[in-house]
Amino acid sequence: MEKIKQALDRAGVARAIEEKDIKRHTLLQHTSDSDEMSRIIYTTTKTFKISKDKLREQRVIASDSNDYITDQYKVLRTQVLQRLKTNHWNSLAVTSPNEGSGKTLTAINLAISLAKEVNHSVLLVDMDLRRPTIHNYFFYERQLGISEYLTGNNELSEILVNPGIDRLVILPGNESFANSSEMLSTPKMVRLVEELKSRYPNRIVIYDMPPLLSCDDMIAFAPYVDAVMLVVEDESTRKDELKRSFDLIKNYSVIGTVLNKSKVTRISYSN
Repeated sequence: MEKIKQALDRAGVARAIEEKDIKRHTLLQHTSDSDEMSRIIYTTTKTFKISKDKLREQRVIASDSNDYITDQYKVLRTQVLQRLKTNHWNSLAVTSPNEGSGKTLTAINLAISLAKEVNHSVLLVDMDLRRPTIHNYFFYERQLGISEYLTGNNELSEILVNPGIDRLVILPGNESFANSSEMLSTPKMVRLVEELKSRYPNRIVIYDMPPLLSCDDMIAFAPYVDAVMLVVEDESTRKDELKRSFDLIKNYSVIGTVLNKSKVTRISYSN
């Protein structure tokens, strides 16, 4: 942890961190009598076999290899799981002070790492309604997204996608919304979030959110999630930006901070 603190100091961002219509979405089939989830059979959710080469090109952890980056996400996963379980939480918003900190890739890789734990499934939601990008990491062609669900007649079961990774489902974005913070507070969105959170007891929901300092979307959405994780960029995020970010989310449960793009050869996670 001392090396993490030194890295944060060097980056100029050191600070103590104190702090449903899913209609017939997925059929979960347990193949053992224990509480552990084994393989999930998807009955209505679309499944794509995504090329591992494409995922690697996008810096997405795509296999069970023991490379350094995968190992660091395993450490992050363990710490996140401990905090979620301790507080009986199952939803987490991932945000950052500014654009370019790597919050989306962090959310993706954390979701994949969590999905490799067989005790639960994971739903990764692109809730960056102004600049949805999760679909770019997985799909070559345009897919239906949450915009079609919110403003059109598409059922959520038509939009959810399994990218060929066991226990992981993606709710992608698509079109951007100029009035994104208003969309996050609509009754349809509130019902959706409650459904995502409560429908399956063994599911963890990860939301990729917009940056805190670029718009008010994260603040508008914060009451609907259990906890927030902040991603900061080494040698880029300034101390005043971090302070402003924490001031904005001080009334919510901050699960921790990830120091991204760090040259320190350890997982950069603190609380």
